Amino acid sequence: MLLTGTYERALDEKLRLALPKRLREAFAGQVLVLTPGTDGSLAIFPQQAFAGLAEKLAVRSPTGQDVRAFSRLLYAQSHSVEVDSQGRIRLPADLARMAGLTGEIMLLGVGDRVEVWNKARWEAYLADLSPRYDQLAESALSESPTTANYSAAAAPETQPVDRPLQPR
Repeated sequence: MLLTGTYERALDEKLRLALPKRLREAFAGQVLVLTPGTDGSLAIFPQQAFAGLAEKLAVRSPTGQDVRAFSRLLYAQSHSVEVDSQGRIRLPADLARMAGLTGEIMLLGVGDRVEVWNKARWEAYLADLSPRYDQLAESALSESPTTANYSAAAAPETQPVDRPLQPR
């Protein structure tokens, strides 16, 4: 199921978060994995989506420094969480602290996961990026030469150009 929408919620003093009905229904009967997210958020993955992330990571070289570091940070800080009978999950204190989660928070459906944001941080992020929506859409949805589906026969002919290599 594609997870979408924005939901305002509050954390209680025990760091419990009541999931909206729509998300409870989407997560029904699934084990959830709570992980550090990006941009100061947390991410809630259904176990199957988390397994997909793990598969992507597994095909990367374990000798790469960034792969090792990210793997350690991700797996060491990830927690399985259960939805209780009242439709709540409990956030581990270390992850709530990491994301600055207290009081009012935001839940965002982001495709295969739900992101959990500090409300003020989300509002600042939204205000910063909303004016660039069209530019971000073009960049995110345009096909790069490495991902475009075309054959060499369909590609235009090019002539080699002699020029010195430019440093990156």
